[in-house]
Amino acid sequence: MEPLAWDALASRAAAPADRVNGPTNAQARLRLFGHSEADIRVTLYRDHHAWCPYCQKVWLWLEERRIPYRIRKVTMVCYGDKEAWYRQRVPSGMLPALELDGRLITESDRILEALERAFGPLQASLLAAEVMPLRQLERLLFRTWCSWLCQPHRDLASDRQSQLQFQRTAAAMEAELERSGGPWLLESFSSADLVFVPYVERMNASLAYYKGFLLRQEHPALHRWFTALEQRRTYRGTQGDFHTHAHDLPPQMGGCFANGSDSQRALAQRIDTGPWPLTMASGADPETSEPEPEDAASVALARMLRHRKVLQQRPALAGEAMDQALRCALTTLIGAGSCPPPPGTAAGLRNLRDRISVPRDMPLQAARRLRQALEATALLDPTAPRVQAPALPLRHRRDQDPRPFLESCLG
Repeated sequence: MEPLAWDALASRAAAPADRVNGPTNAQARLRLFGHSEADIRVTLYRDHHAWCPYCQKVWLWLEERRIPYRIRKVTMVCYGDKEAWYRQRVPSGMLPALELDGRLITESDRILEALERAFGPLQASLLAAEVMPLRQLERLLFRTWCSWLCQPHRDLASDRQSQLQFQRTAAAMEAELERSGGPWLLESFSSADLVFVPYVERMNASLAYYKGFLLRQEHPALHRWFTALEQRRTYRGTQGDFHTHAHDLPPQMGGCFANGSDSQRALAQRIDTGPWPLTMASGADPETSEPEPEDAASVALARMLRHRKVLQQRPALAGEAMDQALRCALTTLIGAGSCPPPPGTAAGLRNLRDRISVPRDMPLQAARRLRQALEATALLDPTAPRVQAPALPLRHRRDQDPRPFLESCLG
């Protein structure tokens, strides 16, 4: 069969969401929560790609407290040059930064403390006696994760020792969750949970990819915590996925080291090439507990249509053959049938598959649908169905430079 034309595909796309007053989303430049722009006291400076964990922490706090704010997006050095205007405001280039009543603040903890003073805490203050030890535990968990993930080990036995050290600290977090009666660290979701969110999310993804270790399976209390978290629309709007974190972390962390075990290699391949979801033998999905929403495919389609002109200027996606291949993949995406793409287009389709970023481009479930459609279409390439795109870079991600999208007002 022939793929649908672009105008026919456009008729099947989801309607644009309300970025300003609707659910938490990575594309917004303004969040009002029903207020007027005159009520805004806050501007958040965060990264374009929603990769920065410290930005996520502040972003999630503002969403939970429903504080009206503006967003200005800045380039992280791992995927492009820092904007001159931002260097003038913040010479260090540090992210996030926040402007509150005209005063500029940097460092995520200082930002959150200032927000608490201005608007009140998120259930419990970061400086409360019951929260301070939990903040220290989060830092210890971070250090043991880094020791396991970001340092090379001479053999699997050495790797195992770092794993046990990490798991002892994860068990300490579990003990705190059990003490509260769960699923939260205190009686309800609070700043105590918030400080754990960004890096525990990245631990879940990176340890699966580089160590073949399923955090939620090994630590049931953490699984219950994640499950409760995923029921919050605020969190789902900021949530990344395994593929995004596995490939955005190496340049940020100075390297991530795979242990080379059979389980690690198998799980990394599954995360990279599917099939998705990553359902395990137990039936559990290690990425998310949330069922796929009915509009996942149409949301993915809408996001692709928004960005396609810029995407098709890239060498890997340019030309008439790739135009048809993309239409084949999107026709498959929306369930309108499958068709083989032109010969030799599989690598281009996989180039795009590998660069979908969650939540920058679309939510987790929509990204899964799009990756699956791109991979299924690539496998129908008549001449080279197994050819892969070049490997993603590890020292930087300048393949994800946001400037072409910004210049076309599509970012």
